[in-house]
Amino acid sequence: MSRDVISTRLLRSGFDLVMVEDGQKALDMLATRSFDLIILDMSMPVLTGWEVAARLKANPATAATPILALSAHAMSGDRKKALDAGCNDFDSKPVNLPRLLGKIEALLGKTSSPATEESCSSPPISS
Repeated sequence: MSRDVISTRLLRSGFDLVMVEDGQKALDMLATRSFDLIILDMSMPVLTGWEVAARLKANPATAATPILALSAHAMSGDRKKALDAGCNDFDSKPVNLPRLLGKIEALLGKTSSPATEESCSSPPISS
């Protein structure tokens, strides 16, 4: 599922989105605005999602903002790497929209179900 399709479906689900093209633009945007949730593509150009997540969690102004990592890498080590970088949850591509929506709602506190390895997977959406 492409970035455009995901963003259209999230908009239809009632979410407000801000999208950027690369990791540096995500950091620049987050220096001037706050968001309820960040969906971060881990394979962005300029600065990777891994780098962006680590910088966001090191910054007191953005450290509390939940980050949902998206990655085409589906190895178990990639989930751990994303969580170690500061992401709160992880989802692999291709994106399954109902699963993604469930993770977004859990991170926003709209459901009581905790993130698990199976359920783990912008707001800027950065990709």
